[in-house]
Amino acid sequence: MIVATHGILANSGAGSVDTDAQAFITAAGITNTTQQNAINTLVTDLKSYNIWTKMKAIYPFVGGSASSHKWNLKDPRDLDAAFRLVFNGGWTHSSTGALPNGTTGYADTKLKPNNILTLNSNSLGYYSGSNITETNPDMCNMGSFNSVTQAFLVAKLNSRHASRTNGNELSYNSTSMTGFNTASRQSSTVWVINVNGVNVVTGTANGTLPTENVWLGNLNTFNFAYNGWVKNDFRFAYISDGLSNSESANFYTAVQAYQTSLGRNV
Repeated sequence: MIVATHGILANSGAGSVDTDAQAFITAAGITNTTQQNAINTLVTDLKSYNIWTKMKAIYPFVGGSASSHKWNLKDPRDLDAAFRLVFNGGWTHSSTGALPNGTTGYADTKLKPNNILTLNSNSLGYYSGSNITETNPDMCNMGSFNSVTQAFLVAKLNSRHASRTNGNELSYNSTSMTGFNTASRQSSTVWVINVNGVNVVTGTANGTLPTENVWLGNLNTFNFAYNGWVKNDFRFAYISDGLSNSESANFYTAVQAYQTSLGRNV
């Protein structure tokens, strides 16, 4: 079991605490032992699956407050350049994650896809416990948008999951909006939606990456909020290089184990 000793994690069992996990725990002020262990295991799992190096931003939403939820696990510095979240509008923060109010709440990642990501290799997604019917049929959970040929987003649209990358839209019919919903551009043409570790639809991709920051809780369109505010909670979110189908499956395994250890898995 991991315990805090003078602000530095010490492991009372075999092995040692990952230094990247420690940096995040220190920055976010995580003092709960269960949460400390969950973060440490998440980091070591992602490294063992060779996924960690592909990540640009990971938001584990642990600690139950805005001050702990804002941190990027990959780079826990309080800087725009480290892609820590800036919460705007109405949010509720709790042990289950961060919940936008559905009318004004969004979080700015400060990450511009065209500056940070590669055109033919990019991915984003979120884990939610909410299965709420939205009043607006055109919701967007996270992303940025300049035009239909310059977009990077993932959304739940009541009865279907959807994603758009650089021009083309993919969608997958489903009445369940909970769990780990991701989209990944794997090559110059291949774009997939993955739900809970399973590739559910594959399509083509084209166009270019947008120049606006990625937002959570709404779509950033030219630095203005899109019409579709969402009301689902965020228990995890990420932005990364493109993930293969096997990497997406392993990623889900790691994230689901993380959520289970915190008692908030779906």
